[in-house]
Amino acid sequence: MNEQRRPLSPFMPLMLAVALVIGLFIGQEMGGGSGPLAVFKLAEPSASDKIGQVLDLIDRQYVDTVEKSALVDEVLQDILQRLDPHSYYISAAELRAAQEPLEGSFDGIGVEFAIQRDTVVVVSPVEGGPSAAVGVMAGDRIIKADSVQLAGVGITNDGVMRNLRGPEGSKVKVLLVRRGKRAPFEVTVERGKIPINSVAVALMQPDGTGYIKLSRFAKNTHQEFLDAAEGLREQGMQRMVLDLRGNGGGFLNAAVELADEFLPAGSKMVYTEGRSSPRRDFIATNQGEYERIPLAILIDEGSASASEIIAGAVQDNDRGLIVGRRSFGKGLVQEHVDLPDESAVRITTARYYTPSGRSIQKPYGEGIDYDAEYAARFDHGELLSADSIHLDSSKTYRTLAGRVVYGGGGIMPDIFVPTDTTEGSQYLSDLFFSGTLNQFAFDVADRDRARFRSYGSYKEFADRFVVGNSLLSELEAVARKQGIQVRDTDVERSNNQLTARLKAGIARNLWGDAGFYTIILRTDPIFQRADRELAARNGVISSR
Repeated sequence: MNEQRRPLSPFMPLMLAVALVIGLFIGQEMGGGSGPLAVFKLAEPSASDKIGQVLDLIDRQYVDTVEKSALVDEVLQDILQRLDPHSYYISAAELRAAQEPLEGSFDGIGVEFAIQRDTVVVVSPVEGGPSAAVGVMAGDRIIKADSVQLAGVGITNDGVMRNLRGPEGSKVKVLLVRRGKRAPFEVTVERGKIPINSVAVALMQPDGTGYIKLSRFAKNTHQEFLDAAEGLREQGMQRMVLDLRGNGGGFLNAAVELADEFLPAGSKMVYTEGRSSPRRDFIATNQGEYERIPLAILIDEGSASASEIIAGAVQDNDRGLIVGRRSFGKGLVQEHVDLPDESAVRITTARYYTPSGRSIQKPYGEGIDYDAEYAARFDHGELLSADSIHLDSSKTYRTLAGRVVYGGGGIMPDIFVPTDTTEGSQYLSDLFFSGTLNQFAFDVADRDRARFRSYGSYKEFADRFVVGNSLLSELEAVARKQGIQVRDTDVERSNNQLTARLKAGIARNLWGDAGFYTIILRTDPIFQRADRELAARNGVISSR
């Protein structure tokens, strides 16, 4: 692993001092002298004992006070990160935060919120959750939680969550400000289990294509998918697009369960194998509900791990189309080991291989800046042209039907769709990356919430609402105040993208992800290409 990619540890001088002390001990022993260091003599340590002995030595004899537990954490992290990019140590506090998305729930009041101008604004209460039950509404401002002020300069997401979350059954008094009410008012919310969904959205397209976007692979992912797919099937779904773009993975078993839904019984899905981990093959059962539906899977450079298992299984079995851009390239399997102090180690114990036998793990190690690989893809033009993708021709494999596929660097899609730059501009980039566009969309949705809600549903809003010139002019004025340069040529070039993103942003603040994706998919080149390819095949869903 390239050590330059990690920031210099604050403990590095101390760690170097430890190494120097060990060297002096060794030198003292070899010289046979009786200098000043001879008074501290370590027993001959085994490799496993050496670190503990040196840390104990530091604890007893180091000139300054040292936080030993922090030093231990740092040393463990450094050791594990030298093995590979995905083995790491995680503290108890970090572990609790990291487990929530994969466990599928947390305890809290059940609101999606955003901090807007130093104020906590409810984007939407979780349907059926504790806040919805007591009448909390989208657009409400949360001023206090019990006696803790939640408004003002310096308020952070972490600070808000610390005060709104708590054990199931506990209560919190929340002070709210609502547009149209003269004075703040208080509600008492009893905290409960709040789901963290894997299915971001499930939408039915007018042409019969069902669209499901998965954001992670967690304990509840398989059941969520089944519920979402069944809902689409009841609406007449004839083909399916599964969107795994930006999905960084999660549980291996969740990926296997999902792959089983698409592949006939007896199909190879994936296998794992490591030095101390015997080969384990995962074979499809006869339980799949969607083995015959025309299928496309969307991937990009953010699709990793479990997402790549799904894409690799479908591709190697020639079961469906993989559309988009080359995936991340994580083919290592981590085992989670809990430690007595509630911290944990996640250590790579095996590699996973697609049915054709390919490992899609991208290179890592000495001289390779693993984290900069995405930037390298951009620099050599891979996001714009498939011809710029450098695949290792020595790592070729064949699918079930005999097509050539490659290992050693992610999943290459069957249909490559480049990043669309034709409507891009500096103005659009500045609006997006400065947060100005999102803020403006929120402000518009918030001030005109009642008018927009009169559309009745996000589908009606998507079909009927038009972003007019007056709204775009207002956005330009806001942009100028933020120091963003507004050129007429940029505005004209990016008009379609700008209006789509602004409209989708307004919809998200009113109806959540369903509103956002209903609009954004209409101009999404990867989804549109997949939809056209599937429709051309004229397949229909199995009667199962």
